[in-house]
Amino acid sequence: MAAHKPVEWVQAVINRFDEQLPVKTGHQNNHTKVSTEHNKECLINISKYKFSHVISGLTNILKNVNNMVSGQSKDCLRLDETMLVKQLLPEICHFIHTYREGHQHAAELRASASGVLFSLSCNNFNAVFSRISTRLQELTVCSEDTVDVHDIELVQYINVDCSKLKRLLQETVLKFKALKKPAQLAVINSLEKAFWNWVENYPDEFTMLYQRPQTDMADAAERLFDLVDSFAESAKRKAAVWPLQIILLILCPEITHIISREVVEESKANKKLFLESLRKALAGQGGSKQLTESAAIACVKLCKASTYINREDHSGIFLLVQSIVVDLKALLFNPTKPFSRGAGSQNADVDLMIDCFVSCFRINPHNNQHFKVCLASASPSTFHFVLVNSLHRIITNSDLDWWPKIDAVYCYSGELRLMFSDTLSRVMQGLHTHAPLRMTPTLSFKEKMTTSLKFKEKTTDLDTRSYKCLLLLITLTSTYVCGSISSPPLRSPIHACLTLCETQSSTAELIAGLVQLVPLVNTAQLSQEAMEALLVLHLPETIELWNPQAPIETFWDIRYKDMV
Repeated sequence: MAAHKPVEWVQAVINRFDEQLPVKTGHQNNHTKVSTEHNKECLINISKYKFSHVISGLTNILKNVNNMVSGQSKDCLRLDETMLVKQLLPEICHFIHTYREGHQHAAELRASASGVLFSLSCNNFNAVFSRISTRLQELTVCSEDTVDVHDIELVQYINVDCSKLKRLLQETVLKFKALKKPAQLAVINSLEKAFWNWVENYPDEFTMLYQRPQTDMADAAERLFDLVDSFAESAKRKAAVWPLQIILLILCPEITHIISREVVEESKANKKLFLESLRKALAGQGGSKQLTESAAIACVKLCKASTYINREDHSGIFLLVQSIVVDLKALLFNPTKPFSRGAGSQNADVDLMIDCFVSCFRINPHNNQHFKVCLASASPSTFHFVLVNSLHRIITNSDLDWWPKIDAVYCYSGELRLMFSDTLSRVMQGLHTHAPLRMTPTLSFKEKMTTSLKFKEKTTDLDTRSYKCLLLLITLTSTYVCGSISSPPLRSPIHACLTLCETQSSTAELIAGLVQLVPLVNTAQLSQEAMEALLVLHLPETIELWNPQAPIETFWDIRYKDMV
């Protein structure tokens, strides 16, 4: 019987291991310790054959342990907190640090562990901060050139609000100069990520910073800017620190206003010089490709951060954005010379373009030259991929009141419909001339995005990109329709993608295309997505959008037997 129910038996071992954890049983005697060790050995052996099931189960145990800890009362014993620091935190850090790229489940393990650490730091920030601070102190007196920076990298995974970010900056200011170069670079990279954790989780706090500037935050940011500026003595180091330097300037609202003047005081001269160097590099006058790439990254971050600031605050940051945005879009959205940082950077390049696209839309939704470039059939397929990802983010992430809605792109629905038809045609043609494309089924939207950028197959690059784009367009179709149902105030978001309800022929065209994909057994994910999209399109509320002038007639007129 066991041979026929391997998953159930694996789960049984995991459950037994979970039940014997000290956090549930308390003090362990010799018998329970032996039993626990035996279960560990069983799980290790089972993982050779059912690795994904074992890892999934253990990850859930970690999540449950974290929920138990987070659910404790405020007056919990100091002993409990000590146990948390000494037992749980090191184990979580082990998952984050041990599994690097190349391991089959590295990304999943690190993502799960970092998520637990993020939650852990919400209620136990002092414990995590102490670990980071202690390691920083140790590295200030370390004479070795090769140092372990893992605990410094924890900064990028923890929950930080305004006061916690300020504390991290102040701690770094005290110790940055005494650190070795590897540790300095780790701090630079981690602090930049911590800033975005703050902005994306506490956007109101960041907005408030530009309404009521905090002197101590600005002071710490400016002092760290000066330290990092002194560190950047070569082009290579400049390229490494520019993204953080722009973040540090953003944390100084008054300075961003001052450096827009023709003449500035001596203490602010290096900030103005930094911006001038950034502009020159962005325009290709920086002297090296590396600096141009770093300038692009820094400027995208500037644009993205500016979208979290209300324009009514009349901040000087918008003047900085206006001074670089034209050259930035010209660099990233040039169809004759696509932006690339070299082999292995495709994912990061696409993410950068998406951030730029979405930020530019939020800054000025009507200045859409880059939108037209991405829509053009002659543009690289990566541009199409960036477009559909950006549209999805604009639709699904509209947290701030002043962010524009998707209405501004309704006028391009016809072009999007043509993109769907053209991409469908390419994929169908490729399926008949190449090996089948294979992807992991039942993924979330975000996982589909990541997987679709990483999967490899025996087809041409054009076929691969067409497959990605079609998958996203289909997913986007379902997303838009769902959005229209859940958000009544918006004019049907499905119009933003294909405006399928305007004419009977356009409705039939989309449905026919989706129906073609359903029986394709060699492309399981495309088939699954097509079926889900068809289900959404056949919701009663959606059928009314097929053709508002005559929805019932349109519904009965479409004959599926003629489309297959």
